[in-house]
Amino acid sequence: MEPTLKQILWADDEIQLLQPYVLFLREKGYEVTPVCSGQDAIDACEERTFDIVFLDEQMPGMSGIETLQELKRLHPETPVVMITKSEEENIMEQAIGQQIADYLIKPVNPNQILLCLKKHIQSRQLVAEQTNKTYREEFTDIAYMIDTARTFEEFVSIHKSLNRWDLQLQDVQSPMRDMLLQQREQANTAWAKWVIRNYESWFTTPVPADRPLLSPDVFKRKVFPLLDKGEKVFVIVIDNFRYDQWKTIQPLLNELFTVDEEQIYCSILPTATQYARNAIFSGLMPEQIRQMHPDLWVSEEDEEGKNLNEKELIQNQLDRFRKRYGNTYYKINESDFCEKITKQIGGLQTPLNVAVINFIDMLSHARTDSKMMRELCNNESAYRSLTLSWFQHSPTKAFLARIARLGYKVVLTTDHGTVRVTNPVPIVGDKNTNTNLRYKEGKALSCQSKNVYEVKQPLRIGLPCPNVSTSYVFCTGNDFFGYPNNFNYYAQIYRNTFQHGGISMEEMLIPLVTLSPK
Repeated sequence: MEPTLKQILWADDEIQLLQPYVLFLREKGYEVTPVCSGQDAIDACEERTFDIVFLDEQMPGMSGIETLQELKRLHPETPVVMITKSEEENIMEQAIGQQIADYLIKPVNPNQILLCLKKHIQSRQLVAEQTNKTYREEFTDIAYMIDTARTFEEFVSIHKSLNRWDLQLQDVQSPMRDMLLQQREQANTAWAKWVIRNYESWFTTPVPADRPLLSPDVFKRKVFPLLDKGEKVFVIVIDNFRYDQWKTIQPLLNELFTVDEEQIYCSILPTATQYARNAIFSGLMPEQIRQMHPDLWVSEEDEEGKNLNEKELIQNQLDRFRKRYGNTYYKINESDFCEKITKQIGGLQTPLNVAVINFIDMLSHARTDSKMMRELCNNESAYRSLTLSWFQHSPTKAFLARIARLGYKVVLTTDHGTVRVTNPVPIVGDKNTNTNLRYKEGKALSCQSKNVYEVKQPLRIGLPCPNVSTSYVFCTGNDFFGYPNNFNYYAQIYRNTFQHGGISMEEMLIPLVTLSPK
């Protein structure tokens, strides 16, 4: 029990009959102020603030409902529990409409009252205590999983466990948060070592049986089978969308859809739009795109946009697999355009429809470029909160609601995630080296850090090799690259920003969800 007594106001015209309850609660450490009318309750609340109010619904003079309205005007945040002899539905509806915290039917027993108190004024404390206790008990199990992980599925299980605890602990002020962050760092270290050992083998011939689902496999494995069954499909690609962000907005989507399948797949390297999203839409690795469709591949040196040919890549993949399905493609960068296509899709007859939604990618870049956004989005919890707020209040939810009403299956996914970077590492390259902070492509790259993945033969992992001396270097964990010139200045600018392109669980282990409309 907290040292400061919780203050209860109890309003009932038969308050003298409730003295046993009052004594019971005082013995349990609560301070109870009894009053015998609605007006007395209002007067008491004008003088002081209570932690909770118990309010009889049937009192002479001012009724419980009338008193409730005035109490909510005075202290809208104070929970009010209605207690009544009446089981009439309209009374319950009125009380619920006035945002009561709970509704109890007389006669009530002391333990009901005690449970109600713990639920409404001690729940945060009790939840925090139990959450800390449970995570402490599971900490050793997760540590063992990290130490012994040898397969993709085992790393997926670790990633899911860490995200589950991150969501549960995000509002808890506790040393457990620091322990969780340390475990995430350990998991990312183990993941990076595993990827470096195994990544090149995923592109040998024949393809290994244990290779995870990769970016080029998404349409072939998850979209085409639905189309072949006669389903109408909407593929929604939310750029830069992490698994924890999916779990954050999932409750809102549960109002519209049933989750048929949720899985985590693996983004290719680099975990950047130019490579990973083009691989999704083409069904090819970047070097295959460059060879088979040189007019559609945009190299690092080109100044034009890196994702201007997505519609053509989708059509080429359909043609290559002899899928004669009509299709549409939308790139949604602005709310106005989202509202416009929401109105238009009612007349769609095409089996396959693809929409790319760029808000979270814009949020990530804004977090890098804007001091204000750095304050609003200074950690993973805040990043998730902004994602949820966007989804709740943007036209995107209305867009998905429209899709659900039209009976479309939805394949919801992303091209890559993003990671909050904290540790700058110096790298040297020529003037044509790309500017991404998590990976570098160029000639004569030199990095002294041991925590990188250097690929000197890019063709072996399906990446273009413009020159014989071209190599790729990928950051791991929370590292990011900086050039020796003005190193400290740029380190200060980019530290604690969200970046993508490298090797981390947050960037590579990303959601792939199939939804059916309710």
